[in-house]
Formats: sequence, structure tokens, C-alpha cells
Amino acid sequence: MPRHLRSPGLGALISQEHANFIRRPRKPFDNVAFHTQLETPKHRFSFNLEMSDTMNRKPTLFRHGLVLGLSGLAGYLLLDSRAEWSEMHRYNRALGDLSLLLIAMAMSLGPLARLSTARLIRKLLPYRRELGIYAVLAAIVHTIIILFGWVELDFARLFGFEYHPTLQRYVMVQHGFALGNILGIAALLYGIVLAATSNDFSQNRLGASVWKYIQQGTYVLWWLTVLHTAYFLFIHFLDFHRRTPEPNWAQWPFMALVGAILALQLAATIKTWRAQRHRRAAT
Repeated sequence: MPRHLRSPGLGALISQEHANFIRRPRKPFDNVAFHTQLETPKHRFSFNLEMSDTMNRKPTLFRHGLVLGLSGLAGYLLLDSRAEWSEMHRYNRALGDLSLLLIAMAMSLGPLARLSTARLIRKLLPYRRELGIYAVLAAIVHTIIILFGWVELDFARLFGFEYHPTLQRYVMVQHGFALGNILGIAALLYGIVLAATSNDFSQNRLGASVWKYIQQGTYVLWWLTVLHTAYFLFIHFLDFHRRTPEPNWAQWPFMALVGAILALQLAATIKTWRAQRHRRAAT
């Protein structure tokens, strides 16, 4: 075969490509691209993770800003709705209600995502993390107001005891107050654990299975918060030795909120159960 019709061998192609690479003027990012290709899988994963963190930082900050702004607005409206109350109880109740409302919003997104295929619901799912974090922060401030404004750092009073000057000792006078606050303290401690682990660092350090197990405790937090709130809305002020105040306007909205969350969870459970039955029947 004439030489000019022969195809170049593999060695010739490699040599030519090598020569082109040497002759080609290097650009600022040539070395970066070259070394990125030669990195080990571990280094390549680390590089991609850093890029992913940089890309995700802006959406995370936006979610924090949006939830914080909405929380501030809701807190102001709740505070203004009880203008006739004493200052301490206004702030105490407004922050407690805000915490409950944020937890309820976080609890509703999961069932809604199972019941609906709307893209908006899917986009809202990441907001569960920020809703939970600010719910716990509101609960912490709520607790601080109670400790300094209501029981005045007398921790025996927090659990229903009052000092009896004649007997010269503390006596139990409010059994329900003790139970309501124990539920609230348990919810707060559980919420702090959930909020402290609601980040990518904790998820990577704990592993997916352990992290998911901890975060499933949101249901425990929800019901502890519901019981704590229900006591102070419906029971605490029903006492024979003092005038019963006017009913709190939040009683009916509270019952509607808890009922709505229950209905959503029940509907999502039924839909999931039916889908599993269909899959089993198909196989």
C-alpha cells in the first residue's frame, strides 16, 4: 500500500498528541484540569463536595432569611393579639405559640409531599430544617422568660411548689403546673438535640441511618409540645381559689391545627399503605 494511504499507528497518534500538548501554550487553568483528572477518588469526592457546599450555601441562607422574617412577622402578630395581658405573659405566650406553629409547619410538609406531586411542595421540603431550628430558638427564649419573669429563678416554683412561711418549707400547690412544665422541659431538651444535629456536618459524622433515627424524633417533640400547650390553654387557670380568666382566643385555632396535622398524617399513611399493597400485588 502506498505510504500516503496508510493510517498512522497508535504509537504515532500518541506521539503526535504528546507533541501537540507540549507545543500548545499553557493557559492558567491547564494544570488544575490536568491534576483534577489524576486525583484519587477520595480527593475527587472532596473536591466535588466543596463545590457542592459553595453552590448550596446561597439557598440555605435564603431559607434562613425567609423563615426568620416570617417568624418575626408571626411573632409580632401574636404579641399584638394579647395587648391587654401583662408584658411578661404576652411575650411568653407569643413565643410559645410561635414555636408550636413552626413545628406544625415542619410536620405538615412530609405528609403533604406524600399526598401531592406538586413541585412547590417538593421545593418546600428543605425548609423543614430551618423551621425546626427557629422553633427551638423560640422555645428557648420562651423558657428564659418563664424562668426570669414567672418563677423568678425559684426552680421549686417551676415544679408547682410555693414557700409556706408558717411551715417554713416548700409545699406543693400546683400539681398540674409541675406536669405541664415537665412536658415542656422534655420537649425543649429533645428539640435542642434535633436542632443541634440539623446540619450537614452532623449528618456526615453520624451516618445516614443514625442521623435519620434521631431526626424521626420530631414526632415525639410534636406531641410533647402539644400536651404542654394544651395544659396551659385549657387547664392551668381553672382553679377554685382565683378568678378564672377569659378563655384564650388560641384554643380553637390550636385544636384546628392539631386536627389538621393528624388528618394529614393519617391520609399520608393510608396512601403509603395502599401503594405498598399495589406493589406487592403486582409482584
